[in-house]
Amino acid sequence: MLAIPTGSIGSARLQAGRHALAAGAFVLGLTALRVLALALSDLDLHGDEAQYWSWAQDPAFGYFSKPPMVAWIIAATTAVCGDGEFCVRLASPLIHALTAGVVFVLARALYDARIAAWSAVTYATLPAVSFSSGLISTDVPLLLFWSLALVAFVHLLRRRGSAWTLALGVALGLGLLSKYAMVYFPLCAAAYCAATPGARWFLTSRQALLALAVAAAILAPNLLWNLDNGWATLGHTAANVNWGGTLFHPVKMLEFLGAQFGVFGPILFAGLLWWLATWRPRRASEGERLLLFFSVPVLALMVIQALLSRAHANWAAVAYPGATVAILAWLLHHGRDRLAKLSLGLHVFAAVGISGAIAAASALTLPASLDAFARLRGWDQLGREVAARMAERPGTTVLSDDRMIMAELLYYTRERDFPIVIWDPDGVPGNHYELTAPLDAENGARVLYVARWRDYGALLARFQTVRPLGALEIPTHPERVRTFYLYDLANFQ
Repeated sequence: MLAIPTGSIGSARLQAGRHALAAGAFVLGLTALRVLALALSDLDLHGDEAQYWSWAQDPAFGYFSKPPMVAWIIAATTAVCGDGEFCVRLASPLIHALTAGVVFVLARALYDARIAAWSAVTYATLPAVSFSSGLISTDVPLLLFWSLALVAFVHLLRRRGSAWTLALGVALGLGLLSKYAMVYFPLCAAAYCAATPGARWFLTSRQALLALAVAAAILAPNLLWNLDNGWATLGHTAANVNWGGTLFHPVKMLEFLGAQFGVFGPILFAGLLWWLATWRPRRASEGERLLLFFSVPVLALMVIQALLSRAHANWAAVAYPGATVAILAWLLHHGRDRLAKLSLGLHVFAAVGISGAIAAASALTLPASLDAFARLRGWDQLGREVAARMAERPGTTVLSDDRMIMAELLYYTRERDFPIVIWDPDGVPGNHYELTAPLDAENGARVLYVARWRDYGALLARFQTVRPLGALEIPTHPERVRTFYLYDLANFQ
C-alpha cells in the first residue's frame, strides 16, 4: 500500500514535493503494470474496440454512434507500433495515468498536497479505471478532458484570466469530440454558478461566452459531419435514452445504483451516499460545493434515466473525478484515514488482480458463468476461418447481418483482399456499417454469408441462389462454443 508522508519535514514546498513524488511513483508503477498486462495478454478485441479500430482506418470528423476522438487516438497509437491488440488498447492506461495527474492538480488547487496525492492514487485505482485500462473506449479521453475542464474552471473563477478561459474552451471542445456526455459539464457549471453568489458573475461573463465559442469551434467539424450524414450520431445518442414504452423501472434503477459500488468502489460510494445524507451547505467549503455540483447532478440524472428506461453503469463516469477528490478530502479532514487506507487497499488488490487476469487470461479456467473474458475469445479464429474460405472464392464479398460480428471480421481479416458488407433490412442506417458499407446489388453478386442465426429467411429470400455450408463452432470456453452459420449466396435482388 502507498505510504504517503504525513509528518512535517522541512518546508511546506518540500512536503508538497514529497506527496507529489509519492503519488507520481505509484501511478507510474501501476501504469507500467497495466501496460505489461496488455503486452502479455492474448485476449481478442471486443466488438466495440474492433469497431473503433475500423473507424481509425478512415479518419473522419464523425462516426455513426460516437464522435471521432477514440478513432483518432487508435490511429495515433497503431501508427507508432502496429495494428495488434496491444497497440489498439495502449492509449487507455496511459491516458488514465494522465487523468490521475490532473486529479492531483485539481485536488491541490482546492485543498492541499496530501489530499491531492491521496486523490490521484485513489482515482488511478478505482475499479472502473482498472477495468477500463484493459480496453479502449470513449470514456477514456472523456474523463481526461472532463478533469482538465474542472481544473480550468476552478482557476478561471479565481483569476478570470484569458489563458484559463481558452483552456476551459479547449477541454470542453475536445471532451465533446470524445463523447457527448461532456455536455453535462456546462450544465453543472451553470448550476454551480447560479447557486454560488461569488460565482454568478461567470454566467453572463465574456469568459463564459469565449469558452463556449472555443468549444463550439472545435466541435463544429463534427456537427458538419452529422449534418452531411442525417444527424446520425446525435440521433443515435438520443435513441440511447430510450424513453418509449413504460417509464417506470425501479429494478433497473436499483441495479444501476448497485453497479456504482463496483464502479467507484464499495467504501467510496457508501461514503458518497453518507456524505450527501449528512451534508450541510452552510458548513461546506468552496471545494466541497464545487465538487458536489460536478458529481451529484450527473449521478442523479443517471438514476432518473435508469428509473425511466435504462442506464449503463459507466454512464455516470464523469461524476467520479470530482467525487474522488471530495470523498478523500472528507475522509481525511474528519480523521477517517483508516477508511481511506482500507479503500485504497481494496482497490490496489482489485487493480493487481484485474491486470493479472488480463495478462494470464488464457491460463485461467473459470466456470463458464463467471468467465468475463469469454466474449474476448474466438474472434481471431473466426477471422482465420473466413479468410481461408475466401481464398477459395475470388471475387466474393463477405456479408454480415450484425454490427459487432462485422467489426470483428474487419479487424481479424485486416490483411484481406475482399470487401465486407452488412445487411440493412429496412434501408435506414442503424449503425456505421449500414451507413458506409451496406449490401446492394453491385456487391451482392457472389456472397459468403457469415450468420449468427441458422435461418435468416428475410435475407436469404433476396438471393436467387442459396447454398448452406453448415455450422462453424468456435470454442470460447472449455464448456462453450460460439456458433456461426455459413452460406454461399448469389445474385442479391
